[in-house]
Amino acid sequence: MSEQIAGWIMERNLRAFLELLSRYVGYAFDATDWDTVEDGVRDTVEDGVRDTDDEKSDGWYSYPLAGTHATLDVSLARSVGSEVMSVSVTGAETPELQLRTDTLLSACAGI
Repeated sequence: MSEQIAGWIMERNLRAFLELLSRYVGYAFDATDWDTVEDGVRDTVEDGVRDTDDEKSDGWYSYPLAGTHATLDVSLARSVGSEVMSVSVTGAETPELQLRTDTLLSACAGI
């Protein structure tokens, strides 16, 4: 089992982060995926990242990126009162994917 790769990004970079991470695993992240992450699935309890809170253990939203090269589980939660999104990624089994994920987190935090 791979270790967790965690950090934070600016919330405005969330879509770009997920799109790029998806490319690394061979998953075609599209507008439907984004709508689900952003607003949740209608008629379910899942509300996407809208009402998340990184200070609550049950306040995180999880979204799988099941690609042709790997499957990642991306957990997301807003840092309430800021423009920061906490991120945790599991499933990056190879050193290359671990490095890419960590680098992408750093890049999306800094811009």
